[in-house]
Amino acid sequence: MKCYKILFLVAVLLNISCKTEPKNITENRSNLAENGHIREQIDTVGFARYSWQMDSIFNRIAPEDKQKSDAIYKAAICPHDDYTYAGGLYAKTLSGIKAKTVVLIGVAHRANNFDLKDKLVFGSFDAWKAPAGTLKVSALRNQILAKMPKNSVVVHDSMMQLEHSLEAITPFLQRKNPDTEIIPILVPYMRFDDMQKFAAPLAQVLHELMKENNLTYGKDLAIVISNDAIHYGDEDWGGSDMAPFGTDKRGTADVKAKEMDIITQILSDTLSTSKIMQFNKITVKAEDYMQYNWTWCGRYSVPFGLLLANSLNTLENGKPLVGTFLDYRSSLDLPHLKVEDLGMGTTAPANNHHWVGYVGMGYN
Repeated sequence: MKCYKILFLVAVLLNISCKTEPKNITENRSNLAENGHIREQIDTVGFARYSWQMDSIFNRIAPEDKQKSDAIYKAAICPHDDYTYAGGLYAKTLSGIKAKTVVLIGVAHRANNFDLKDKLVFGSFDAWKAPAGTLKVSALRNQILAKMPKNSVVVHDSMMQLEHSLEAITPFLQRKNPDTEIIPILVPYMRFDDMQKFAAPLAQVLHELMKENNLTYGKDLAIVISNDAIHYGDEDWGGSDMAPFGTDKRGTADVKAKEMDIITQILSDTLSTSKIMQFNKITVKAEDYMQYNWTWCGRYSVPFGLLLANSLNTLENGKPLVGTFLDYRSSLDLPHLKVEDLGMGTTAPANNHHWVGYVGMGYN
C-alpha cells in the first residue's frame, strides 16, 4: 500500500514537495546526538513511534499471531504496511528471527527522486531511531562497504532517510531483542542480471565476516526482506487502474488465487535461481525493468534478498534454503487492529477498490 501512499504525508513530515530532494543528511548532520549520526523515523502514522504504542499494538495482536516459535529462521519475508492492517503478520513472521544481527533488505520506493538504480543503496547512519530508543547499525556495515565492488553500491543517506520499508520492521525486532543490530540495504530499480552479480559478492563478504567473527547463520545473523504483495484496485492509485481482474468478489478471489500460485510455486519449498528468476519475470516487465508487470511492492527486494540469502546458505551449509509459508493476508481482512486511540492511523484506504496483499515466509 505504501508504494503509492498519499504523498502529502511525506511532504508534511519532511516539509518538502515530492519533486524536491531533501537536504543530504550525510552533508548536514543536524540530528547528531551523543551516540552518533541518527536516522529519524519518517512514518509516525502507520507505525509505532513510542514504546507505549508498541506495547499496545502487541497486546492487541491476536494470541495465535504472537505465539513464541521454536523455529530459527535464516531469512524471512515480512510486510511493511500500516500496523492496523498487517501488525499480526509482522509478529508471526518475525517470531522465527532470533539473530542479534539482522541484514535488512528494503524497497526503495522513492528511488526515482534521486535517479537511483542499478546499485545497492547503503546509508552512513550510526543508529536508527525506534520506539524503545536507538537501534544500532552493526559495525559490519562499513566492513561490507569496504569489501564490495565499488560499482555495486552507493551510500545515500537522503534515500535511506526517506524510505519507510525497513523502519516498519525495526520496532518488532527491537521489541524481541533490544540489543538487535541492523545492516540496512535498499534495492532500487535493478535488472535481474545485476541482482545476481551483486548478490554473489555480498554473500561472499558476509560469509567471510561471519567466519572472522564466529557468527552462525540464523543463530547470530539473519536476513529479513521487506515486501508488500499485490497493490490492487481502481481508485486512489494516483490515477492508475490496477484492477485487471475487476473489483467485485470474483475478481478479488482470482487475484488472491494468483498470489497463492506465486507463493506456493516460487517462494515456498527449496529455493533455486530459476524459481527466483521466475518471480522477477512475473513482477517486472520484460521490455522495461523499471515498470511493474504484477504490482508487488517487493519486485526488487524479494528476488535480490532471496538470491543473497540462498547464496549465503550455500556458502555456509552447502545447500539451498527451504521456504515455509506462514500466512497470506490483505488489507481487506478483518478485523483491523485498533490504533486511532494510540495517535496512529492509516496512510491509505482499504476497500474493494484499493487494497494490498501481504505474505509471511520463513527460510531455513
